[in-house]
Parts: sequence; C-alpha cells; structure tokens
Amino acid sequence: MKVSRLVKQAQKGNKEALLQLIIADQDAYYRLAHTYMGNEHDAMDAMEDMIVTLYEKIDQLQKGEAFYSWSKTILVNRCKTLLRKKDRILPLENERESSLATLTDDNPYRYSESEMNMDVLLSHLNAQQREAIELRYVHDLAYQTIADMTGAPLGTIKSRISQGLQKLKVLIGGDGYANDRGEITGTQTKLECGTGSVRT
Repeated sequence: MKVSRLVKQAQKGNKEALLQLIIADQDAYYRLAHTYMGNEHDAMDAMEDMIVTLYEKIDQLQKGEAFYSWSKTILVNRCKTLLRKKDRILPLENERESSLATLTDDNPYRYSESEMNMDVLLSHLNAQQREAIELRYVHDLAYQTIADMTGAPLGTIKSRISQGLQKLKVLIGGDGYANDRGEITGTQTKLECGTGSVRT
C-alpha cells in the first residue's frame, strides 16, 4: 500500500482511499484508543470521532507519509477531549483491570504466575511517565510522534521515559537491575530501551 498515493487520492475527495488507510492500521488505532478510554465502547466512539476529523481535515496534511502519526495524534486528542467531557481521570493513571482483561495474548501486559505484572509496576509511575512509556513500548511509537501527540517537547518525552524506566529498575531491584545494555534482567519481563519494545 502506497500511503502517499492514497493520501493524495483522499485529499481529492476519494473516501475509499481514506477508508483503505484507516482499515490498514485499524487494530493499532483501536489499541491506542483503548489504552486511553479503558473500554471498548468509548474506544470505538473516539475512533469514530477521529474518522470524522480525518475526513474533514485530510486536505490539511502536508506530507502524505506522515498520515499515521498525524491521524494517531488526532485520535489521542479525541480521547482526551472525550475524557474531559466525561470529567474522568485518564485510565493511564489507574489500575485498568477491565482493560487488561480484553488485551490479546501477545500483549506484554498479560499476567501469569511466572511473569511480572507490568501494569502493577507502571502504576507506581506518574501519569506522564506512564503515558510516555506505554506509547513508546506498547504502541511502538517514535519519540517525536509521542511529543506531537502529547504536546510536550521531544526532550521532555525522552526525560519522562528515562526517569520512568529508572523507577522501574529500582522497583524490580536486586537481580532485576538493568545491565549495561539497558535491559532489566533477572525476570521473564524485559524492557529493552534500544529496541522500542516491551516483551515477556
């Protein structure tokens, strides 16, 4: 799929082209919305709002290849707007047991007796650190994309992630302290700073 080509078609009024772009990454959109909204219904509402906004503003996108980072920024903004309207605290700041129950088996937060519950660890971080770490390592988003989504400077995002990871290392402690490559060892759960992934 040629993203830039489809974006140009969408900007000329081709709704099918925009639909193709959205469908191609619909799972990632849903996971991102679910992270913020905490349940399927509200996540779908946020996605619908995003789609409407994309239809209305696709002509404002300057670089076609930036479509996915641009659209995900819109999605995050829609999520935060909906949460403000509901006068709710972001699920990222709380334990999200109902959210975790719906995540897929290959999600790094899945829990078993032999694995460390990453959600419990992340609950010890402040909301901004947790948001940045989840966007980076769960959703595999680039630092600049996270900065665009949250409205924070790039350096601030890197600092939040670095400080958050340091807190996690202290929490794990003992054999779980990070080695020279930035990996948390001594447990089946590993945060790999260099690869942009969290895996168990």
